[in-house]
Amino acid sequence: MNFMATQLPPRAPARPQLPSRDEGGSVVAERRTLKIKPPQMHQVVMLNDDFTPMEFVVVVLQEFFNKDREAATQIMLKIHLDGKGVCGVYTRDVAATKVEQVLDAARQAGHPLQCLSEPVE
Repeated sequence: MNFMATQLPPRAPARPQLPSRDEGGSVVAERRTLKIKPPQMHQVVMLNDDFTPMEFVVVVLQEFFNKDREAATQIMLKIHLDGKGVCGVYTRDVAATKVEQVLDAARQAGHPLQCLSEPVE
């Protein structure tokens, strides 16, 4: 295409202009703050029986609940004297895993030790 000096070069097509005011067809998203509660905690409770050796309970508390010998002995005595004792407080899934670990260890050692998880109120 030949252009003469008296003609202006063609302009680039103009961008469409956005409406300067809301015409009722726009959608506005609201941002809402979500209120998230912390997870429900569960306590792992070990039950007393007359057959599981006290030393085995202490070893289980040390191995699966990371208690030192003194704390494990105190928890074992509470279980022995009160019939049950709290070994630790965890989220539901972690507590269920701890219960399974204790029950598997007791079963493999041939002891009837019982352990359960219950929600903390």
